[in-house]
Parts: sequence; C-alpha cells; structure tokens
Amino acid sequence: MEESYQAAVRRERTQSIQALNFELKYMIVGHITAFQEAFESLLRFAENRTSSLFETAYRPMAKEAAEPVKELFTDISLYILGAETTVESAVLRFFDSLFPLVYSRLINPGITDLSEDYTECLRLTRQDINPFGRYSKNMVTELSKSLWASRMLSQALGLGIEVINTTEHAALTKECSRALVRMQYCPHCQGLTLIRPCAGYCLNVMRGCMASVSELDAQWREYISTLEYLANEMAASHDLEIALTGMRNSINEAILHAQLNGPQLSATVDKVCGQPKQQEGNLSPDNIVPVKEATETQTFVMAHASLNNKRREFINYMKRSRTFYASIAERLCDGDLVMRDSSTCWNGEDVVESYTSRVVSNGLKAQINNPELKVRGLDPLISNLIDKLQHFNKLDAEKAKLKLERWASRDAGSGGGRSEEVESSGDCDDEDGCQGSGDRIHTADILKDKKTHPENRNEPNPTVKKIDTTTTTSTVKSSSKHSVTGNGSSPAPSSSLVSLAALAVLCRCLL
Repeated sequence: MEESYQAAVRRERTQSIQALNFELKYMIVGHITAFQEAFESLLRFAENRTSSLFETAYRPMAKEAAEPVKELFTDISLYILGAETTVESAVLRFFDSLFPLVYSRLINPGITDLSEDYTECLRLTRQDINPFGRYSKNMVTELSKSLWASRMLSQALGLGIEVINTTEHAALTKECSRALVRMQYCPHCQGLTLIRPCAGYCLNVMRGCMASVSELDAQWREYISTLEYLANEMAASHDLEIALTGMRNSINEAILHAQLNGPQLSATVDKVCGQPKQQEGNLSPDNIVPVKEATETQTFVMAHASLNNKRREFINYMKRSRTFYASIAERLCDGDLVMRDSSTCWNGEDVVESYTSRVVSNGLKAQINNPELKVRGLDPLISNLIDKLQHFNKLDAEKAKLKLERWASRDAGSGGGRSEEVESSGDCDDEDGCQGSGDRIHTADILKDKKTHPENRNEPNPTVKKIDTTTTTSTVKSSSKHSVTGNGSSPAPSSSLVSLAALAVLCRCLL
C-alpha cells in the first residue's frame, strides 16, 4: 500500500516539475526551432547569392563551380550544428577547388588538357602561391568571428534542454517519497479531504526533496549570462547575417585578384605543373564582368529582422528565469497546494492553526536542520549537470577572452600585403573554426616525393586525402537528440504538486 502511494507521488511530482518547466522548455525549444529556420533561410539566401555570382559574372565556370559552392555551405551548416570541422578548412578547401577553375576557365581559357593530375597540381599549388591574395584568409576571419558565437549558442541551447529534461525526471529518495505521502495523503485517514498543508511545512518538504536540484542555481545563473553574451555577440559588428551574405563579394574580390595577377600566376604554375595543351590561337581572358548586386535584399532584411527579434525575445525571457532553480520549491508550494487564507492547516501530524517548526532555506547545506526529512547528499545526475554547466560556462568565458585578444590583434596589425602563409601562423584554434598551420601542405614537397617515387604515381596520395576529407567525416552533435515534451500550443498548466481528487482516501496514515 505504501509503495503504491509513493509511486503515485513520484509520478505526480514529475508532472508538477514538468508543469513548472513547460514554459521554460517551450521557450528554449521554440528558439531552437526559430534559430534553425532563420539560419537555414539565411544560408540558402547566401548560397543563392554566391551561385548567382558565377552564373552572371563567371559563366564559363558556373556549372563546374556549383559543387564546390554547395560543399562550402554544407560544411558551414555542419559547423554551426556542432560537427568536428573548422571554418578555415571549409573555406580553404573551397578555394582549393576554385583555383583550377579560375586558372583554366578565366586566366588561361584555351587550356584543353585538364587531367586529374594537372587539376590536383593546381589545387596544391594554390596553397603556396596564394592566387587569391588576402581575400581567402579575410573570409576565414570574418566567418570565424560570426559562426563561432552561433555554434556556441546552438550548443548552449542543447545543454539547456538537457538540464530541463534531467531535472524533470530526477529520482526521488525514499525519504522524500514518504514525506510527500505524509504531506498530501495522511489527512485523508481522518476524513480531512479538503485540508491542505501549512505553507512552512510544504516549503520544508519541497526544499528537502529539491535540495539537489536547487544546487543548479549558481551555474544556471551563469549559463543565462552566457546565453546573453552569445546572443549579443551574434548581433554585434561581426554578426552572422552580414558575414554570410558578404561571402559573395569576398569570393568575387578573390577571383578578380587572381585574374589581375594572371601572368605572374601562369609563369609560376608552368614551372611547377608544366604547360598543358591549349587550343591554337589562345583565347583572351575577357571574363572580368562587373558584378550585379542580388535582387533578394528584401528577403535578407526580413530574415535578418526575424532572427534578431526572436533573439531579443528569447534572451529577455531567459533573463527572467535566472532564479528558476533557486525558487523551485516556492513555485511547487504556490497556488492551491497550501493553505493561505484559512485558520487551520496540516502540519504532517495534525490540523493546527500555524506551523511552528523551523523553516529551512534552499540548498543542500541548509537541509541538515530540516525537521521533515533527511537529505543524504547530491544526486549524481544533478552533479553531472552542474559539471557540464560549469565546464561550458568556463570554456565559453576563456574562449571569448582569447578571441577578443586575437581578433583585436589581427584588426590592429592587418596589412594588405600579408600572404596567406603569414596569416595562417597559428592565430586560430579549432573552436574559432580555424586549423593550425601544421596541417598545411606544400607543393614542392609533394612534387619532390613524386619524383623520388615515380612508381607510386598512380597510387592514391595520402596527403591529398587529408585535404579532401578534413571537413566531411564528422558526426553532427545536434541538440535534437534530447527528448522534448510538452505541446507548444497549450498554455502552461497549474503548478500544484498533486490532484487530491484523483485518489481515494487513505485508510491509515503512513507515519
């Protein structure tokens, strides 16, 4: 009999926590959905703008450039969602694929022998001769600044859902279950079906039962501050929308730079890769075409405004939930659960005019003086959540500080004449979306190896594989793996702990 009622209070307690969490979870899940939809819309817009650049200004290579453009934006999307890839590897892989097209279709449009070996040589040469000047690295820097905050915010939202789902289903101790049964059902044995617990009595029981959950308070407050910081970063000068839509102009400037330096590039490529077959009567590279601005500005502005409005609404709500876990016991005892305007109430043993025992405060330490139940220690699941929040908050703060210093240094010391090799000298880390300079591959080394081992010419080159696969083999750590409950179209239900009318009156008290 006792076990059945303890099971009932555990089930009802879970429903009560779900009721409290409903609005909070609904807001986070709603923002995740809105964020993803707005981001996908902006990404499609930016991809269409970039594709239109080739279709209108660089038609000779438009068809062949479609796949590298698609891969670039796919890699960016995966990065935002948490894949173990980097912005730098995605962008530089795109320019690796772009250079053979620019060289053979724009700089030397008469080339007819574009074999796999020659194409691969052009790809590797791009890393050393830097045909796109500073524009490729500038694109990495601008995207890294914006996408980092978006990536961290995506991870933060997933962590928030994990915290909510875990606290909803945290196990009740046997002491807590018995205290809840005594508080809610024991008056029934005396036929007192309408009497309710005293306010102080309810607070002691709930603060004891929720002692572990309330320990989330400090890290949850810091987590809310982290969300606010990340949202502000996204809306700052290097925001996501501007960076994504600016990719088209960056790519155009990079191609123009390569075309204007065509003769020097051709001389270097001829020395490294040899001279390919060309049509008689070499075609003139008359493909520098003024780029027309996309006509989809209104769509971009609407998506931009929608994302910013959702962002502000979300952060304002989350700031109000800063004290959620510090006040969860008070919320559970609020409303119809306890006696407020009555001269009598239930104190766990009898009907009294007032509760005279000491009312303890929130937190594990305070429960040593709780007169209603013993609290033995921190729930391991809650302890794990606290560690995750602490790690995320600490990591974000450290990363933010480093990025501010690095980006300030870059902006202060940037010069138009610096080569990509200099700019890739280790200013970035993986969380920036950058990869270390140790991953770079030099054409001279590859060609030397080929001359030394000509018999391996037709075998797959492991170095080339490294370029091709650095951004495509990882698993997306999407927040969708977290369970989500609740119907977004319904209002939040009452926060009362139990429904007394749902159960029959007890025949005896379980004291």
